[in-house]
Amino acid sequence: MRSARDWSLGGKLTLVGVPFLALALLAVTLTMWVSWQLDGGAAALNEAGRLRMQTWRMAMSAVHDDAPALRAQRAEFDHSLALLRAGDPDRPLFVPWDETVSARFGDVEAHWAQFQKRWMDDGARPPDASAVSADTTAFVGRVDGFVAAIEAHMSRWTALLYLCQVGMLALAVAAAAAIVYAGFVFVIEPLGALGTATLAIREGDLGARVEPASSDEFGTLAEGFNRMADHLQSMYGQLEARVGEKTAELEEKRERLQALYEVTALVAGATTLDDLANGFVARITRIAHADAAVVRWSDEANRRYLMIAAEGLPEAMTEREQCIDAGACRCGVADPAPHLRVIPIHGAGEAQPQCARFGFATLVTVPVRLHARTTGELDLLFHNERTLSEAEHSLLEALASHFAGAMENLRLNALEMEAAVSQERTLLARELHDSIAQSLAFLKIQVQLMRDALAGGDAREIDRVLAEIDAGVRESYGDVRELLMHFRTRANAEDIEPALATTLRKFEHQSGVPARLRMQGHGLPLAPDLQIQVLHIVQEALSNVRKHARASRVWVDVEQQPRWRFEVRDDGIGFTHAPGAIGETHVGLRIMRERAERIGAALEVMSTPGRGTSIILTLPAQRAPAAVPVPVPEEATI
Repeated sequence: MRSARDWSLGGKLTLVGVPFLALALLAVTLTMWVSWQLDGGAAALNEAGRLRMQTWRMAMSAVHDDAPALRAQRAEFDHSLALLRAGDPDRPLFVPWDETVSARFGDVEAHWAQFQKRWMDDGARPPDASAVSADTTAFVGRVDGFVAAIEAHMSRWTALLYLCQVGMLALAVAAAAAIVYAGFVFVIEPLGALGTATLAIREGDLGARVEPASSDEFGTLAEGFNRMADHLQSMYGQLEARVGEKTAELEEKRERLQALYEVTALVAGATTLDDLANGFVARITRIAHADAAVVRWSDEANRRYLMIAAEGLPEAMTEREQCIDAGACRCGVADPAPHLRVIPIHGAGEAQPQCARFGFATLVTVPVRLHARTTGELDLLFHNERTLSEAEHSLLEALASHFAGAMENLRLNALEMEAAVSQERTLLARELHDSIAQSLAFLKIQVQLMRDALAGGDAREIDRVLAEIDAGVRESYGDVRELLMHFRTRANAEDIEPALATTLRKFEHQSGVPARLRMQGHGLPLAPDLQIQVLHIVQEALSNVRKHARASRVWVDVEQQPRWRFEVRDDGIGFTHAPGAIGETHVGLRIMRERAERIGAALEVMSTPGRGTSIILTLPAQRAPAAVPVPVPEEATI
């Protein structure tokens, strides 16, 4: 059997309450039974009291010799006696029998038989009023004795009822006291202990515990509270260590972000390979806390690795490893792995003679990859044995990837600059070919004619040829000056109007012909490459005016909306031209047409002999703002 300590809280409360409940049920049952007995006895007592009245009525009827009434009263009296003897099942009426009551009732029945025989039976003596009265009084005395016996018995039941009520009151008080005590012991006291321990923990006493006094629900709650307090105490004890760990993690992440920021800033600001490589190797040495670092670049087949920058490397080792063959050592392997490797130098045999000689113990190789292809290698050397965490792995690989992208950007920038220089040189060659080369070819012919004239001694021919040569030289000189001024002209990044104004001033200075610029509307600014081509076309048109038009005035009209339209017109002599053969008969017009086609523009030439010429350039519609101007390389400037 389990002890009371092992019972549940419900079991304990049931154990306390059930006995009191049983006693209460018993007391209530006893009280109800006693009350029932008193109800039946009271009815019997009332019926017994009626016997006295019935006796006096019969005596009166006997004295007056009222036989019918006497018979009815006699029957009623017999019925009352029978009712008292047997009780009434229809209502609580029964005599509380005991020895005294039974004796008294027997005495009443015996005297009733005698009373009937003397005064009521046939042949009885004549009634004498005094005798009847005396006999009736004696009989009523017997009835009173019976009633008194019933009353005495009922008084005992009444006393018993009072005793039950007092017992029930005492039971209620005892039950209330027991329940209060049980509630205090089993509920209030454990709750108070839990509250006290909770307050102690809230005030910082993590060592507060609750002693489990039982294994009931409060005992389980106390054990759970103690486990919670143990966990809190353990967590609090480890909190400082965890805060330190988190602080270290945050510091590590901050250092990684700082490293990425530094390398990103270097990549964004480096303009040459030396600046990029030297800056990168210096930063990576500090970031990785390495004793030395080397950046090597490989050829397309990864057969050779060229050292492009080094930091902390001994001079002798630097000179020996400027260029190494793939597979000659652990650096620059023939089949590079796509991920970082940590190589212990000691115990590697003869694979690392240089590293071992200079006291390095660990080598970390990080492949520099671009578009899934290994383009180089980053080598980090440490004097002690070193292992890298996952975070360091990812950081070094990310930095190597940044470096590869920066190298590719430098290469693309160099190619772009080379393409710009090539384009500018091609343009210069075309200009020289289309202007000065033709003049020089003409001079070559004139020189040959001069030789023929000198050989023939023709003075007039010599003078004519000399004049032609002089004119050709002057024209070539003018073309050279014009080309120099044209190539020095650069477009404005925001508007073409200042460049056009400068071009017209130069034209007026060279030709003495007044020129006027008129701008209409407001449109998006032209991109720098478009501005340059437009200026060259306008300059070529003005050059043709200066050379051939014999004009007195020149106008340049510019419309910016709905699209850019440039018109160069003069009041010169004009010319007759075939629209389909412009490029074959007029060199300047052919050059302008080629430039217009290059930028997708339309070039229209309208000329009437004696009424001047008009050259109209219409640009395609612009859909976006002009791009940021790209600086022209110094090599392309004449």
